[in-house]
Amino acid sequence: MEEQQRHRYKILIVDDELDLRKLLTDFFEMNGYEVMTAQNGQEALRQVEKQPDLILLDINMPEMDGLELCTKIRSFVSCPILFLTARVEDSDKISGFRAGGDDYIQKPFSIHELGARVEAHLRRETRSQHKTSIKFSEDLVIDYSARALYFHNERISLAKKEFDIIELLSTHPGMVFDKERIFEKVWGIDDEGDSAVIVEHVRRIRSKLKEHGCEDRIETVWGVGYRWRKS
Repeated sequence: MEEQQRHRYKILIVDDELDLRKLLTDFFEMNGYEVMTAQNGQEALRQVEKQPDLILLDINMPEMDGLELCTKIRSFVSCPILFLTARVEDSDKISGFRAGGDDYIQKPFSIHELGARVEAHLRRETRSQHKTSIKFSEDLVIDYSARALYFHNERISLAKKEFDIIELLSTHPGMVFDKERIFEKVWGIDDEGDSAVIVEHVRRIRSKLKEHGCEDRIETVWGVGYRWRKS
């Protein structure tokens, strides 16, 4: 694979061992890849939003392990996921493939063999043509390309303007939008309307989230407007 072609690829390394993250980062950066890292599942969810081309994922991590993370993201992430693990039992491999993994790399491994495997997966990769823009927030997933909202992998049905409001607020987490600004952005500056329209739409969004057992992500800033709660 030529150097300039390699440079396009973005790899996410998820492992709780600092030394291994550094070793892999140095190797792949030296070979022209863009590298992102995460030391646990929650960090990985944030990095996955940046649309890596391939994920190297340690299975044995505290709190959220690699299998759980893979299961959580696979419905929304199409890139190859390669497990890094000391386990070699067939039952472990079956669990990994069922979770959505594409390959197993056994620790300790030859870093050059790992590099060759990564190259091979990227060469064969066709799913990257179907990348989508996503945001993970605990068990809530927003798929902006499909204009869909999921909680625990169950889709929450939203009207067009309801999704427009969620998209506006969630892509600017922590930023406060007053009702007039939301109306201008979602309905268009020339449309007629008042703040009561925004209040009603936010009420309906909150009601739908609550119906699905999802806590409210939209915060009211009294006397000002609304904002999307930061993770």
